[in-house]
Amino acid sequence: MKDQKRRKPRPAKPAGTEVGEAAPLVFISHSGEDTWVARQIAAGIERCGARTFLDVSCIQFADDPDQRIAEAVAEAAELVVLLTPWAIERPWVWVEISLAHYHRKPPCPMIVLLHGLSRSDFLAIEKVPAFLKQEDIIPLNRIDDYFADLARRTGAKRDA
Repeated sequence: MKDQKRRKPRPAKPAGTEVGEAAPLVFISHSGEDTWVARQIAAGIERCGARTFLDVSCIQFADDPDQRIAEAVAEAAELVVLLTPWAIERPWVWVEISLAHYHRKPPCPMIVLLHGLSRSDFLAIEKVPAFLKQEDIIPLNRIDDYFADLARRTGAKRDA
């Protein structure tokens, strides 16, 4: 089995979508256990006319992961955080959130996608910073609402 970090970025664009260099970049933060779900989210975002940064697709073997992540967060128009019971426990998820909030002026807008956590469970977690509790928080089952909003903002046409 190939090591996920050795994969090259996906050069192909989804059918019917013209995602160019000027398209906004959406950084997707997730835990390793949620990689398959994160890939599905990335595909949906790309269909909405935005580019994505997903570590397993965008960090090549010879890259410095810390540097690539910092560069991508600096460029990102927004950060989508897939928060699951696994992601809550992963330090890199919190590093990416911190980079987007504290090391950017102004802070990067964030969309929190909850999967396996209710909104009330998420809001009750003490280690979640207050600023993150004030971001857009939606359950993963309502991701189509996010996709519709993103497509509207990028001017992309989506299939009904």
